[in-house]
Amino acid sequence: MTVSQEMMKGTVVPIMLKLLSEREMYGYEIIKVVNERTKDALAWKEGTIYPWLHRLEQDGLIAGNWRIPTEGRKRKYYAITNRGQAELAQKTEEWHALSSAVSVLLCAPA
Repeated sequence: MTVSQEMMKGTVVPIMLKLLSEREMYGYEIIKVVNERTKDALAWKEGTIYPWLHRLEQDGLIAGNWRIPTEGRKRKYYAITNRGQAELAQKTEEWHALSSAVSVLLCAPA
């Protein structure tokens, strides 16, 4: 089952920050990791991620740097900043509170 764009809206930032806390990645690599780990349930596409990467970089939550690999074209790799780590911790707490509250409501017997 694929998750709708509307349901995904609040999860894009914490997911991206979490992945970048694991290691530096370029945009398309983030898309591949998300789609592999979720078995395409989130079905991220390039149009989803790049506006968010630019916004997170402008907000100082991630930092990007261009690299030219030995083979292929140059890529912009992103890394989480200290400010991004703090934001990730806050968003993770918020997610746990939200998912617990929603589960109570949706899983309650009728």
